[in-house]
Amino acid sequence: MRWRCGDRDFDLEVGPLVMGILNVTPDSFSDGGRYFAPAAAVARGRQLVEEGAALLDLGGESTRPGSAPVEPEEQWRRLGPVLEELARDSRAIISVDTASAWVAERALEAGAMVVNDITALRDPRMPEVVRNARAGLVLMHMRGTPADMQRDPRYEDPASEVADWLAVRMGGAVAAGIAHDAIALDPGIGFGKTVAHNLRLLAGLDRLAALDRPVVVGVSRKGFLGKLLDEAPVNRRLEGGLAAAAVAVFQGASVVRTHDVAATLQAVRLAAAIRSHS
Repeated sequence: MRWRCGDRDFDLEVGPLVMGILNVTPDSFSDGGRYFAPAAAVARGRQLVEEGAALLDLGGESTRPGSAPVEPEEQWRRLGPVLEELARDSRAIISVDTASAWVAERALEAGAMVVNDITALRDPRMPEVVRNARAGLVLMHMRGTPADMQRDPRYEDPASEVADWLAVRMGGAVAAGIAHDAIALDPGIGFGKTVAHNLRLLAGLDRLAALDRPVVVGVSRKGFLGKLLDEAPVNRRLEGGLAAAAVAVFQGASVVRTHDVAATLQAVRLAAAIRSHS
């Protein structure tokens, strides 16, 4: 399987990709404010690339449960200087984590090659922006918005329901002119799901992988890990996140989003090696 992102073409048969998370925000759940200053964010982005990140996922808006939206202009004020500097490094393939077509358009013009849209094209202009730039696209499953997504989420069969929903969104993207081989799919772990839903999704990722597009999974430092690991705080969820990432790859994930690139790269390579012999 291949994933085309702008002028880059990933051969995912070689092995899973690691996408480093870079939050240029004052309030993200995992590292709020630590990389808010442009110089700190650029240094962190370069560090993630040195650790082995194939992509850098830059976000200017926290989407933690209960968070409020950030205006596009403010997102770009945060992202612009960082993205433009990091895009000068040919090794750094930039993904912009935004649901705003206005932000995505500017990011793609500045050198980003992927749009990571947690709303799966809720902005009606987003398909046009992605299509015109020939960008890669990540469609993520989420019910509601970050502000209300954790209010009593319910599923009968999370893996099947999420896979079916993403298949419909992917069909809409292709109908809007986005190339099939540019699309990747993210089940949205922690976005409108309980702990049990997240576990059932990870166990059933093969249903999403059956759609024959790259599966992107982000479990790094998330709240469900803390709940399963004796209420571990954010800074003590590394080992649990590595275990969940390895399981995700074994179940068919091709791209893993993480704050901890070097350790995750080792874990997913081992999981991929085992999967190749199963």
